[in-house]
Amino acid sequence: MTILQKIALGYFVALMFAAALNYIPGLTDEQGLAFGIFALDIFDDSLHVASALWALAAALISHRAAKVFLLQFGALYLGDGVFGFFTGYGYLDLGIFTNGSDGLSFTLRRVLANLPHIALGGFALWAGLRLDRA
Repeated sequence: MTILQKIALGYFVALMFAAALNYIPGLTDEQGLAFGIFALDIFDDSLHVASALWALAAALISHRAAKVFLLQFGALYLGDGVFGFFTGYGYLDLGIFTNGSDGLSFTLRRVLANLPHIALGGFALWAGLRLDRA
């Protein structure tokens, strides 16, 4: 198993954890916010599970499949996180279509809400572009 396949396998685990956040007692507050920062709904859970299964399949299929996953997933999730700063909602869970724009904001809550997608997407994109050359 190559380094990119191992990274894709790590994304499977991370994304399944993200999908399970709403169902682990104590991680959501009385308003349903995970860690008191962001709300996850069925669209978010579906997105995380679908992405996790994509990561698992890519990791098990081949080095090339893992690279394609990391590049495409990375671009999509990084873009979603950046877009969240501009509107308050992402496009992957269709939030921009179901909510009005909250405008550009760099409040701590907005940063923390978008940081997971920026970090996951940014690292995946970096790994797909740079670690394959090593």
